[in-house]
Amino acid sequence: MRLPFVKTGLFFLLTLGGGLLVAADAEQGSNWPREIEIKEGLVVLYQPQPENLEGNILKARAAVSVEMTNRDQPVFGAIWFSAELRIDRSDRTAYMVGLDVDNIRIPEEDQDKAGALAALIEREIPKMNIPISMDNLLATLEVVDARASAAQQINTRPPKIVFSTEPAVLVPLDGKPQIREVEGSSIRRVINTPFTLLQDPASDTFYLYADENTWYRAEAIEGPWQITSGVPAGVARLAPPAAESEAELDDETGSGPPPKVITSTEPTELIVIDGKADFSPVEGTQLLYVSNTESDLLMDIGAQNYYVLLAGRWYTSKDLNGPWAYTAGDDLPTDFKAIPESSEVNTVLYAVPGTKAAQEAVLDAQMPQTAAVDPSKASLSVEYDGAPSFEDLDGTSLDYAVNTATPVILASGRYYAVDEAIWFVADNPSGSWAVAREVPAEIYSIPPESPLYYVTFVRIYKAEPDVVYVGYTPGYTNTYIYNTTVVYGTGYYYPGWYGRYYYPRYSTWGFHVRYTPWGGWRFGFSYSSGPFHFYMGGGGWYRGGWWGPVPYRGYHRGYRHGYNHGYRNGFNHGYAAGYVAGRHRDADNLYKSRKNVARTQPATAALADRSRSRVAGTRANNVYTDRDGNIYRDRGDDGWDKRTKDGWKKDDIQRPATQPDRPVAKPESRPQQLPEQRPQQRPESRPASRPSTQPSHSRDYSHDMNRSRDMRARGNQRTSSYNRARSGGGMRRR
Repeated sequence: MRLPFVKTGLFFLLTLGGGLLVAADAEQGSNWPREIEIKEGLVVLYQPQPENLEGNILKARAAVSVEMTNRDQPVFGAIWFSAELRIDRSDRTAYMVGLDVDNIRIPEEDQDKAGALAALIEREIPKMNIPISMDNLLATLEVVDARASAAQQINTRPPKIVFSTEPAVLVPLDGKPQIREVEGSSIRRVINTPFTLLQDPASDTFYLYADENTWYRAEAIEGPWQITSGVPAGVARLAPPAAESEAELDDETGSGPPPKVITSTEPTELIVIDGKADFSPVEGTQLLYVSNTESDLLMDIGAQNYYVLLAGRWYTSKDLNGPWAYTAGDDLPTDFKAIPESSEVNTVLYAVPGTKAAQEAVLDAQMPQTAAVDPSKASLSVEYDGAPSFEDLDGTSLDYAVNTATPVILASGRYYAVDEAIWFVADNPSGSWAVAREVPAEIYSIPPESPLYYVTFVRIYKAEPDVVYVGYTPGYTNTYIYNTTVVYGTGYYYPGWYGRYYYPRYSTWGFHVRYTPWGGWRFGFSYSSGPFHFYMGGGGWYRGGWWGPVPYRGYHRGYRHGYNHGYRNGFNHGYAAGYVAGRHRDADNLYKSRKNVARTQPATAALADRSRSRVAGTRANNVYTDRDGNIYRDRGDDGWDKRTKDGWKKDDIQRPATQPDRPVAKPESRPQQLPEQRPQQRPESRPASRPSTQPSHSRDYSHDMNRSRDMRARGNQRTSSYNRARSGGGMRRR
């Protein structure tokens, strides 16, 4: 028994920059610092310390040094800058482009020399087109409260939770069975499920496809279901084609009983335990976890409460059979925060407020995937089931098309559609469609109760005559920030369209969704053994839409691998196989989809070619700047050095007693704007004013610098772990 996970094609991993930079090992500073040769000497930029991310605009500070050919010693300073992020989520790197130096402080120079050096730095730094590892960016970005008011309307009501102590698989139906005749056949199909579920009217029997050699049969959809060898020829002809051949799977199979089939017509989650619950301790806590299940199921010994994590939401009960009630992450027992990162249940840490995993998952959910769209090459065709049919979009003055899988919105007499994270516009619902250069602001007020809420996470950043810069954050792929953690799905039930065709909507429940730091959300089934490998397969009237974190296609490589390695190892193997299979499809970047390849420009490749910066050899990546522009060097166990006019001096980083030198700042300024307020045309100038450099006498600079060092080390370690996994080391639960 195992729970396999597929490499999600929709979310969620932090990867920026076109795959042109693979971060180095942690000990090498992950491609930092970087340097650029100039006629006066050499400019060295140390790893940035990000401060804020709004849309695709990053604000950061960094230590910088200038090695002049006419000076014996380098001059160190601090810069604050703003830059666009060009992002590709499939390779975990980014490019910072269009960089504007907002402020510069050179504490060891007098004002005249500082001004000259500032002008030199401001001239040269923007030429770098700086690449940065996304894991470093994740770990070093300052944690901010990024909750959105709309996302606080996420539904936390529990689904129907079904426990089974025998092998079982859940077959979800989107409401009551919708049965249609198959053209050219006497067989009927249940269209509102991702599984191949057929009915033979001659015997009034239902047949469920499991794999190439296995069918189940039942007299009613509710069951009971049993393996059958006598499948009518008309039914057998409608089996979906296998996604991969047996030879490609390199499967490790073993013997096992056929799983029980459980069907459901309402939002349901299935939790399978292999017999009686087997409890194992969580080191350093008063928690136990159930080790013979692939669900995240724990018990608090003190209160004797069960906790189960479903789609990022915690539910608790005194009994496995319920009733289950939602519990906010902040109300979890304190021992949840003490779960070690090396624990077998470290997979729950993303849902425990205050943990690094939770903070990084929230930051991940704010990171946009960007692309440059060529309007002359981007086209769209929208399929409707009959004539276009529109209904009110609750909470707005907008209307939306209900009989299509493509989100089409009527606003102010024009039609706006989103296709694979690109906005299109037309004067009538059937087109012709052109790439949109702006969309009505009201679209971004669509509430979570609407099935089109996810489109509010697709943005147009800038429109030029020959290119439109667009992007989406993981909300488009059903990942939302709720309070201080991330959840999958809004929790609301959106009925699909049932007509000649079936168009399903986003679904939160029924697919055993779980989160991993590199792969985002994955889904799977509760059981597979020996010859029994359930396939999802649509065909017929099943048209597009979403069933969990990814479309049903392409999932089963991650599903098939991992059997017979134990429960936790089974997860690991399935995870790795799903990761590899998905990576070849660039599944984490919708702009690299087959449809979008012709629409988007390979902007990051050009950035790499134009970049004048290079990795600064063996130079240590151990120089930092505090918020006031003072420069520090980390000497490990020997403490910190501070840069002064007389060079490096040992420093215990005490709180400053006097105001530091004022930074050399660019004169123009502009108030900050929330992402929703940011103009879609990026202005020629960015805000250049820094927050006041008046020091806070209550600030503990030792804490600030040690925290910066720890975050940088964590980012380098994440980068190293990702690269090992990518190169074949596997992606383990740990």
